[in-house]
Order: sequence, then C-alpha cells, then structure tokens
Amino acid sequence: MYDVLIIGGGVSGMSCALILGSAKNKSFVTDKKIGIITHQKASSLQDAVFNNAYGIHAGTLGSELLMYSVEHLHNVYPHVQQIPNEKVMKIEGEAGNFSVITNKNTYQTKIVVIGIGAGNPFTIEGLEDYIMPHQKVIPEKNRIQLRNIDHKVTEGIYATGTLAGWRSQLAIAAGSGASVATDILTLWNNGIHVQVHDSIKK
Repeated sequence: MYDVLIIGGGVSGMSCALILGSAKNKSFVTDKKIGIITHQKASSLQDAVFNNAYGIHAGTLGSELLMYSVEHLHNVYPHVQQIPNEKVMKIEGEAGNFSVITNKNTYQTKIVVIGIGAGNPFTIEGLEDYIMPHQKVIPEKNRIQLRNIDHKVTEGIYATGTLAGWRSQLAIAAGSGASVATDILTLWNNGIHVQVHDSIKK
C-alpha cells in the first residue's frame, strides 16, 4: 500500500515527487511510502526545446529534461519508488484504498496524483464523471481537464499541470505539481501548513 502514487513522469508529476521526496526527514513523512509511475512516452516535452524557462539553460531539450528528472529523483531521493514502462489503464476504489491498474500490475494507494497531460481522449477509466473541456486552451485544440478545486478532483485524488486546467508552460506545470505535494504534506501534518526548503545554512 502506497501512501501516495503519482501517475505521470512529466513536469508536474516529477515536481510533485521531488517535493514529497525532499520531505523524507520530517517526522510525519518518515513512514510514508511514495511511488511514481514514470511513463513519459506521451509527454509534450518529447518535442520541446526550452529558451524561456527559469533556471534552465537556453536550448535545453525537453527529452533531455525527462531523462534528467528520472536520474535526479533516483540519485537524490531513492526512497521514492519509480515504476517505469507501465501505463495506467484504470483507477477504482475510494480515498484511503484506491487500486491503480496498469497494463502490467495493480497497485494499492491511499492517495492518487494524476499528471498525464490534457490529451483527448482521456485514457484512464474510472474518472469519466470529472472530464470537462479545458478552460485555458482554445476550443480548436480539443483538450480536456479534470474538474477540480485547487487541484483536488475528489477525496484522495489530485490532478496536476494541464490536466488540472493550467496552461501548458513548464514553470506552471512544475509549480502545480509542487503545490499538490505541499498540500499532501500539509494533510499528513494534520492540517498544519508545510513548505520544504534546503539551505546552505543548515
């Protein structure tokens, strides 16, 4: 049983995983099991090149960022379990006891974070009632989002990035994933607000 399972190895999913991973020494996180299904084949980063993203060298390829992010998470926060080469097909259950069914396995988790992008059709069964037209993309692009309030789709399920209704910009997607991570940390901390920072002074 995972305490949280993140679906999607793109910007928002990996950002969420990094923030959750970085909180490992906090007392309310030490016993938590965190996983991420790092499927990246459909990520819009595959064809991207970045010249306008804060902190990223001009000319960096999105495909390079995808590979680097997986290595970064593995090297710095190896306790976050990465599940590669699996595609999620279905989510069922309820908060505290979800089943995430992939093309290869079934995983149990208390919380689900979904950051797979806004492509239409939406390919994960079980969330049809939450699908709606994307509110920040021109209709001609035929994108969708999951209906949510501040990323929360329903109890125990969060959407991040473009799937949560944000515009397709790397900085926005990264912030969306980080926001969900801090919300989950706050939940684990009995509602006391949490931020996670490293400092050269410590």
